[in-house]
Amino acid sequence: MERLGVIGGGLMGSGIAEVGARAGLDVVTVEVSEEAAQAAAARVEGSLRRAEKRGKITTADVDVALERTTFTADLELLADCDLVVEAASEVEQTKLDLFRRVGAILQKDDAILTSNTSSIPIVKLGAASGRADRVMGVHFFNPAPVMKLVELIPSLTTSPQTLDRMRGFAAQTLGKEPIEATDRAGFVVNSLLVPYLLSAIRMYEAGYASAADIDQGMVLGCGHPMGPLALSDLIGLDTIRAIGQSLYQEFKEPLYSPPPILDRMVDAGLMGKKSGHGFYPYDA
Repeated sequence: MERLGVIGGGLMGSGIAEVGARAGLDVVTVEVSEEAAQAAAARVEGSLRRAEKRGKITTADVDVALERTTFTADLELLADCDLVVEAASEVEQTKLDLFRRVGAILQKDDAILTSNTSSIPIVKLGAASGRADRVMGVHFFNPAPVMKLVELIPSLTTSPQTLDRMRGFAAQTLGKEPIEATDRAGFVVNSLLVPYLLSAIRMYEAGYASAADIDQGMVLGCGHPMGPLALSDLIGLDTIRAIGQSLYQEFKEPLYSPPPILDRMVDAGLMGKKSGHGFYPYDA
């Protein structure tokens, strides 16, 4: 695989684009508008420059990576990609529409179409694409350039060849550590993580303790690198809510149901770090 397409240039999409460019791939990132595409370009360059300042990569590495990246609002530019990773918002209908369109655009018979979804059934996306045997989930973790883990999620219709190719690509080309999960909402990590985050949000809602004290308790008491409410802000409260809703829809377990305060915060635009405010305030 030499040409990678990324749909969505937010925190996850731009991180995946950076991972691909640093691995020597030509990367096309598609956003909803030219303005959003330029914002994604700035996000990738900013991340690369921070890595340069920390001594992780050289100035030459940054220049080469930037030369390999294209940012656009034209979905048709994905046509000659070997692999496309969809990293759009966690809304099922949005993803289904994208898979329907991109499935018709891809020109190479062996091109693989994947989703970075945290919870939406892969088999549905495959059916919408018209190329179900070459569709699977590839779930990166934030920040993608730093986090080593990638979840690989084949559906009932994913071919063994597609899974084998993605297993090798993730490990050998991207330098990630892949684990495999079945096509069930939440996969491995979010099935364990999201109930924990929602429990912390319920604790805050019920007035057990302040957000800072809840987080400090888990950092100092359990050795976690980040508290659950700060982590929720980093992931995005709208994303946490969407994953919880999807998990609850599939399993009907109360622990997956988003608490009312999470609904109120998302409705108020308090999405966490990306919006400037969540459980904590952030600089714009």
